Amino acid sequence: MKNILIKFGKISGVLRRDGFWAGMKTIFSRYLFLYLKTIFSPVTGDVLIITGGVGDSAHYRAFNQAEELNLHGIKTSVMMAGNPFLSRYANKCKVFIFQRTLVTPIVAKLIENIKAQNKEIIFETDDLVFDAKFIRATDLYRNKMNAAEKLQYQKGVGAELMQDPYVKVCTTTTTYLAKILGSYGKKVFIVTNKFSNHDLEVTQNILDNIPKAKDAAVRLGYFSGTASHNQDFASIADALMQVMEKYVNVKLFLAGPLDTENKLNRFKERIVVLPFVPRDKYYENIWQVDVALAPLITGDQFCESKSAIKFTEAGLLKIPTVAVKNQTFSEAIADGVDGFLAGDMAEWAEKIGRLIEDADLRRAMGEKAREKVLYDYTNKNSHTEDYYSYLRHIITD
Repeated sequence: MKNILIKFGKISGVLRRDGFWAGMKTIFSRYLFLYLKTIFSPVTGDVLIITGGVGDSAHYRAFNQAEELNLHGIKTSVMMAGNPFLSRYANKCKVFIFQRTLVTPIVAKLIENIKAQNKEIIFETDDLVFDAKFIRATDLYRNKMNAAEKLQYQKGVGAELMQDPYVKVCTTTTTYLAKILGSYGKKVFIVTNKFSNHDLEVTQNILDNIPKAKDAAVRLGYFSGTASHNQDFASIADALMQVMEKYVNVKLFLAGPLDTENKLNRFKERIVVLPFVPRDKYYENIWQVDVALAPLITGDQFCESKSAIKFTEAGLLKIPTVAVKNQTFSEAIADGVDGFLAGDMAEWAEKIGRLIEDADLRRAMGEKAREKVLYDYTNKNSHTEDYYSYLRHIITD
């Protein structure tokens, strides 16, 4: 019954975000299609990634990670956690990676079968959702989720697996998260979010074939992933007020489930709200802007755990980013070279202003950002050799 309510909560969340007809289209064309595809696709190879969803997290941490491993000679498949036949797959593979997976009765049976054969279980997370105390402290949980959506976070997503002594290895996205997971006594591999070959094809096609707007406007873009980013965006509202007042040629492009009724509404004629779109179209939305913004609340553990994906997605399209000066973005961005890091409001306003005023700087910084992304953040050119070696050792042992 609980699992049914959780599914209902997810469906209602999509309908609330996209509207009824667009939401139903998303559910059937994206969610249901991928669910059925994984059920009826054969499981082959040595590694099976079990994912609890089909959204952005699953895109990067399950499907893209599977491609990464396959490109490096480690045969990997992906399966949805809701597959009614899931427990059968314990016989098929040697390593099982659980990505943001609730331990339902179906999942519990698979885990039981894996343990009976003494096979490897790896806990994978890209967020602090595995510990309920972190997610419950967020504005997203307190004010944006309905009761059914909150059910999946009652104990934390995958908390039972992460705390299980049998599970000795975790993978995650950032140094910050790795330190937290390590405090539980786990061996942790940092496997950054990377772009698939398809992502590279889509973005290269955009760069080659879709011209940029040639008017005098400079477009700032903030692309929200979930409603949890409302407070992140609000954290730079004062800096954006200064920018919008000083530069009358600036437009602000906002995408995702974001509240826009705030002090910036004074400039509503210069604010463009973009609707939710499929991932390939999402890259076209990024391409519309000249400068990407990546704010986060500093000092908040849930926010500090976020990856540098807003920098890498923009960088893939040669769009420079101004990002919060925290550990994750400081590790990803060489300040002043392939992006800007900003701390207080004055620094946010100053560095955004420099990019607004200097088109050559925007172009040069965007080029450098793309160079870095292609070198460090693609499946075919990744550098996670310690993790690959560990998996090969388990597989051949």
